[in-house]
Amino acid sequence: MPRVNRTVVLSLLIVSSCVFLLFQLYYYRNYVTRSGPHILSQTGHLTASDIQWQTVKKFLALAQHFRLPLFLADTAALTLLSQDALRQRDRQTREPHCSFLCTDRPITSFALQANLWKHNANFLLAAEQKGFELLQVRGEDPRLASLDTLSGEEIPLHFLFRLHGYIIHVVFLYERSGNYLWHGALRLKANMDRSFAPFKLLDYGRHTGAYDRPKLVLTVLDGLDIRIPHNITRFLSEQRHAHFLECRYREARTFLQLYPEDSSPAAVDFRRNAKSLLHIAARTLAGLDIPFWLSSGTCLGWFRQCSVISYSRDVDIGIFIVDFKSDIVAAFKKAGLLLKHKFGKADDSLELSFVSGDVKLDIFFFYEEGDIVWNGGTQAKSGRKFKYIFPRFSLCWTELLELKVRVPCETLDYVTANYGTTWSIPVRSWDWKSSPSNVQENGVWPPAEWEELIQVY
Repeated sequence: MPRVNRTVVLSLLIVSSCVFLLFQLYYYRNYVTRSGPHILSQTGHLTASDIQWQTVKKFLALAQHFRLPLFLADTAALTLLSQDALRQRDRQTREPHCSFLCTDRPITSFALQANLWKHNANFLLAAEQKGFELLQVRGEDPRLASLDTLSGEEIPLHFLFRLHGYIIHVVFLYERSGNYLWHGALRLKANMDRSFAPFKLLDYGRHTGAYDRPKLVLTVLDGLDIRIPHNITRFLSEQRHAHFLECRYREARTFLQLYPEDSSPAAVDFRRNAKSLLHIAARTLAGLDIPFWLSSGTCLGWFRQCSVISYSRDVDIGIFIVDFKSDIVAAFKKAGLLLKHKFGKADDSLELSFVSGDVKLDIFFFYEEGDIVWNGGTQAKSGRKFKYIFPRFSLCWTELLELKVRVPCETLDYVTANYGTTWSIPVRSWDWKSSPSNVQENGVWPPAEWEELIQVY
């Protein structure tokens, strides 16, 4: 009998050992050798990073199955991908961990290129079956808006998926006619759950945004296949300055009902030539990495009537003097424009003017001074100087003549400073020395310097 007991005990030990070895093998193959963070911490419990990583992994598996054209747009994660941050993070620990996707925030942001994906309701159903809660935010499609038709059709703007307290934010990027990508603002409707997510922490949605189309690369982050912008630094810079202002179509329609647009052949030719000139200016300045914005009458035309003012006969842009580069004249000449005049100097009242056919491009350089900015003007025959004062402003993107361009974000203040409170009433007779509301005398150039500071071609 004792011999039988020993046999049973030995058999049980052998079976138990085999089970334990099989468990170890299973654990090794499924967890230890897997790329990405360990599933269990040293304490044997799931950590916050583990849960966040699993949430992202589960979402990306769904996205891959339904072929969502996603790329990582999370500013915290992309910042960690910079080389300096990577080296610093690598010095802190050499152990496998969720290095990039697990940030200090309970949110991971992705962008979806909407033109590459046909909406599939089965994706949302599958996400719910996987345990994700969903909040959809929709809004009007600005691509359908025009002076003739005001958009009423709604499109998806933001998807927010919640699982285990973590948020996956998907922002939809739509192609616009100016060959750029646009996303809408995140505005909750009255019946929506305002506690669904920490909305103040979201990277996207406080306002509409505009981006150049990024080049993407496929990489592996924390063991997961993810597309990221090829130029991360550029994308992050764009994200910080992406604020977009839509043209005010309703106000423009009202204005054009009172003051119908000139449809004469001369006006049509000007609008076509102004569009061509503005595109040339944008390409030339982009090549020099010089930011600019719509100024003076061109800014007024966009703000008031979503177009250029046909009787103005010129295109006006502004550039901060700190962005001036000495090769700007040569670059415009290379682009086929002729220099018409050059007034002032880099440290005082610089102004350049180019011509293309019958249309003139005026470039006004702006100087920052305390709580104001100003640009100068010069009367060639007398050497008199003038100063145009504006309140400080920031820059936003917009679209004009199928081109993504900047305008002052505080456009009403900018326009009012230049044209007064009656800016909405067309004025065909305009004297640049006396008509602007913000003009003031600024002395006279010394006659001995006229040859250098007053150049007319």
